[in-house]
Amino acid sequence: MASTEAWTVKRLLEWTTDFFKQKGIESARLEAEILLAAALKIKRIELYTNFDAEPAEDKRSVFRDFVKRRGTGEPVAYLVGFKEFYSLTFKVDRNVLIPRPETEQLVLEAIDILKSFPKGSTVTVCDVGTGSGAVAVTLAKHQPKPLGNLTVHAVDLSRKAIAVAEENAKTHGVDVRFVESDLLTAVSGPFDMIVSNPPYVSATEYEALPNDVKNFEPKLALLAGPVGTEVIERLVAQATAKLNPAGRLLLEISPMIADRVLAFMGSDWSDVLPCNDLAGRPRIISATKK
Repeated sequence: MASTEAWTVKRLLEWTTDFFKQKGIESARLEAEILLAAALKIKRIELYTNFDAEPAEDKRSVFRDFVKRRGTGEPVAYLVGFKEFYSLTFKVDRNVLIPRPETEQLVLEAIDILKSFPKGSTVTVCDVGTGSGAVAVTLAKHQPKPLGNLTVHAVDLSRKAIAVAEENAKTHGVDVRFVESDLLTAVSGPFDMIVSNPPYVSATEYEALPNDVKNFEPKLALLAGPVGTEVIERLVAQATAKLNPAGRLLLEISPMIADRVLAFMGSDWSDVLPCNDLAGRPRIISATKK
């Protein structure tokens, strides 16, 4: 970025946008804005009222480091330390998967089910593989008002992930009961609903993931095994013993394994249905315990 011309906010954004485009980054302008706003410790919208301002050298130094690291593939969310999900801000680091827009559909489906409970009901939900706590915290934050009481449990195999999730629950002022557990082994239940965005990437798919995912996000949260259904099969088997009668199971899956997941949902389940994402691909499996 050496030049005699002043490095104003506008010029920093333009240079970085071009640099990111050369790196093949799709949302080049947006990412440049997010990183510069974080370096300057201002809201992104404030960049537009400060186009002609020339940030101090220490702020530009932070920004240069961000740009360099993003250029090598490090995700923006890890660089700035947060990610927006369902209009809430969640702390993230390399111990947790970065929340995706696709997972918001899991939350929407869960909220629709919660709305179907009779007014004044006491309902218990468990989020399996909570990671940053995005699903559990969002459900606790947006619980339907007619419910009498919603108790949210959240489990994860990673103690470090739980620490991040606990901080996010505190930030958003909700009570979530976090437990370190291999799927449902360390919780007794019974639950009225189990939701999960489990690892569902096969070994072959994992090797083909983009570098900014494969090289930075936790492998434990992504890779399921050789075929991609290994964790889901274990979870489905455990869920039959942890759900109340007529309890609901919601799973986020890869569209590539939808048919295999539907095939092994056995006689313990009814109303086993795939829910399509905005692209028309099966993304959520919904099932009711008999």
